[in-house]
Amino acid sequence: MRSESQLPISQTDRLDAICRSTAIIPVLVIERLEHAVPLAQALVDGGLDVLEITLRTDCAVDAIKRIQQQLPDVTVGAGTVLSIDQYRICEELGVDFVVTPGTTPALFEHGTASNVPLLPGVATVSEVVTGWEYGYRRFKFFPAEANGGAKALKSFGGPLPEALFCPTGGVTVDNAGDYLALPNVMCIGGSWMAPKSLVDQEDWAGITRLTREATQRYPR
Repeated sequence: MRSESQLPISQTDRLDAICRSTAIIPVLVIERLEHAVPLAQALVDGGLDVLEITLRTDCAVDAIKRIQQQLPDVTVGAGTVLSIDQYRICEELGVDFVVTPGTTPALFEHGTASNVPLLPGVATVSEVVTGWEYGYRRFKFFPAEANGGAKALKSFGGPLPEALFCPTGGVTVDNAGDYLALPNVMCIGGSWMAPKSLVDQEDWAGITRLTREATQRYPR
């Protein structure tokens, strides 16, 4: 079955350009607005300039705006998008991409007509196939470790060799290499380089150090 709404190939190309530019996309929960820019700058200083800001906090939208305004060269995505209304907010913000933890048919369909590319969250082959009907070939595998990790994702490659993934959820500096070694993995999403303890302490130098260690260990 093929959905009448089909994702333009150009949107897949835009996601490829973003995900191929980095091995790691930091997934950030920003709880204090004043942390947004120095946290983003610390990550950039360590070598990561593609960021996913999750819409899990009251200040997330304003945090995205500040980063866009003060760090215009950073590629900013919005994560934990759960509804069409949130997707539309992201479109108004002009983010570079949208990420969902899981994806409904309504979100798949909205993404086919949006000017902001969607990296849809999936956990099973059935969910990938649902996205396939709408023309999607790029997905977020979430939560990765809880759903079988790199071994599970490797098995997706047999029936779905054209599908590429960004595994997120339980990915750490120690297991990231297992995912990045897979031919169907574009990049990984993680938060270990910006732990809450260092953010709360405003230890931006410490975050830069962890980020640099990650980019040196897993260069693009």
